[in-house]
Amino acid sequence: MKKKDNLAAFKRIWKYVWNQWQRVIGVVLWSILIAMMFTTSFLTLLPILKVMMGSEGLHGWVDRKISSNRYDMKFYVPDITDYQNDSSDGGINHYLLITKVNKEGWADEAGLMSQDRIIGVGNAISEKIPNIPSTKLLEELATTKNVSDLTIQFLRTNSLGETERKEIHAKPPKYHFYYDTMQWPASFLPRNETKDVKAKAIIIVMIVMLALTIFRCIARFFQTYLADKIMNIAVGQLRDDLFRHIVNMPVGFFSSKGTSDTTSRLINDVAQCGKGVKVLLGKTIREPIKAASCIGMAVCINWQMTLIFIAAAPFTIAAFGILGRKIKKASKRSLQSTSRMLGLIQGAMAALRVIKVYNRQDHEVKSYREANEILIKRLLKVSRIERMTNPLLEVLGMIACAAALIFGASWVTKGNIEPSEFFVLLAFLGTAADSIRKVSGVWNNVQAANAAAERVFEVIDYPLEHEEPDAFELEPMKEEIVFKDITFTYPNAQSAALRNLNLKVKAGQTIAIVGSNGSGKSTLINLIPRFYDPDSGQITIDGKDIHKATAKSLRSQIGMVTQGIITFNDTVANNISYSKPDATMEEIVEASKKAFAHEFIERLPDGYNTMIGEHSSGFSGGQLQRIVIARAILKNPAILIFDEAMSQVDADSEMKIHNALSTIMKGRTCFLIAHRFSTVISADSIAVIDAGEVIAQGTHDELAQNCAIYKRLYETQLLK
Repeated sequence: MKKKDNLAAFKRIWKYVWNQWQRVIGVVLWSILIAMMFTTSFLTLLPILKVMMGSEGLHGWVDRKISSNRYDMKFYVPDITDYQNDSSDGGINHYLLITKVNKEGWADEAGLMSQDRIIGVGNAISEKIPNIPSTKLLEELATTKNVSDLTIQFLRTNSLGETERKEIHAKPPKYHFYYDTMQWPASFLPRNETKDVKAKAIIIVMIVMLALTIFRCIARFFQTYLADKIMNIAVGQLRDDLFRHIVNMPVGFFSSKGTSDTTSRLINDVAQCGKGVKVLLGKTIREPIKAASCIGMAVCINWQMTLIFIAAAPFTIAAFGILGRKIKKASKRSLQSTSRMLGLIQGAMAALRVIKVYNRQDHEVKSYREANEILIKRLLKVSRIERMTNPLLEVLGMIACAAALIFGASWVTKGNIEPSEFFVLLAFLGTAADSIRKVSGVWNNVQAANAAAERVFEVIDYPLEHEEPDAFELEPMKEEIVFKDITFTYPNAQSAALRNLNLKVKAGQTIAIVGSNGSGKSTLINLIPRFYDPDSGQITIDGKDIHKATAKSLRSQIGMVTQGIITFNDTVANNISYSKPDATMEEIVEASKKAFAHEFIERLPDGYNTMIGEHSSGFSGGQLQRIVIARAILKNPAILIFDEAMSQVDADSEMKIHNALSTIMKGRTCFLIAHRFSTVISADSIAVIDAGEVIAQGTHDELAQNCAIYKRLYETQLLK
């Protein structure tokens, strides 16, 4: 069984990120540069400590590091008091005490041993008693190059406690190019350790630190800005793809799911995905690189202490995993609650007049408060898990630091690590711990983004409107449209809305569809433009199955006016030309005149450039309906569908539109759904639907005599 990828949804977002791979590389490179400058800034602490503590000076420290690395041995680092209390010839000021010789290294093969005291090197040779300063000896060891024979004089205490003077001659080890790099910063200062020199050294080091900080902040700006740019572009593309998919999905999806949940996914969930991308491209790249850089430098100083510190990593990873699973579950529930809240708000805003007239404000406020309390509880659960992360990591980090500190203090007292190096080591480990702490919430953010991504891609993965792979272009209707044995059930409905329905409509004929509420009238006409696909049966135009034709070619010959008026937040002209984007102004005006809309449009302050605002404010229902009718007329379709199109038109406009329709309908196939007798009686044919079946078809006079249901509808004035 294939293991489920818990981050599969979130990974799909990165398709939109990889499209900007150049910027991603830029983010990584800037992050690496930030880490390098940060660790370099910390490394400058060592020379500052060396200068201020004065145990050997900056040059001496650099020389000793080069010599230890080059000759595979370590030296005792005298404290400043050792120099102050020992001014005699042959004292500590005039020899180098070897504390460790690496096996099979250069010093070991040359014959040097631990506790030997070097008193002469190369050109700095002591003839009798040791009188060469230890700093000069280190300088000779560190800087000698391009010689075939190196002389080293040293003192060794034998088994009898006697001091023996010895001398070795050997080819010095290779002088690597990076030794010059190590020497370069110290070369700006004289080798004599006077107070003025020390002050100058500190000033130079602080200037270097300041410069590094400035460049690091500049790099931080570019890194974060690039991350934001990648995130915003990726989220914008994801939002575009989601919206494009939504408008091409079957209408049935929204009938069952509603629009508020989909809107919430388009806005809130996509934004949550963006937060996850932003976190990963921001501190998730920058801080781990910085932590790795600090740990790498700490390893160079003392790998044992560093190993103790990183021993807490498995426990940290385990904590991330547990908290991440919890945050994903809690985040998904909070997004669902947010979606429900959005639905309540949209519903209340759309029905505000109804709420007020029936004095249901308290009811709506109560419903909102209950949903809000659920949302608050779920958000608090998310917050509780997130806020648990940092304290938990601090405890684990403190345990790791305490362990490293205990062992480190012991090593300092034993001389295995210098106090200054121990201090810098702690700084590196502390910075690494802080960087890890900063990314502690990343996993939670990723899981929250993953929960949002699952909801987003659940919509994107929903099948689009079905279209046959070899779908053909449907020619404009010329003969007839036939409904044969149509059965249809709405999603999640218990019973069928249409049952074995049969109907035939000739081209150019106007047919009125009548029936009681819920009989299936609107369902029938919604099958014509394929808003829904029937469960069984077939709809043909001129003998061709419309479900095997392209949806675009089918809908291009259909115009529709529904009872629910649909306008857009745009100008009157653009609302009318929505059915024909390339229409000229003359065509728009002509369509408006046929719909009797021109007479009120020309009186508007800006005429056809007047904006129809949100919720169609500023226009009456009758005016808006005439604008919508003008839209349908402008398209000049072969098939016209009017679903209660006269429901919001006043009597005067209705009479005028009837006169216009008598002309417009000529040569077109028209479907009318109406409750008004005046609209139905003029139809060429009337189909009576009951319980999802066409039970009768004919003229008004025929049906009034032969169809009991039609007669009852007429007599009860439902057709009035």
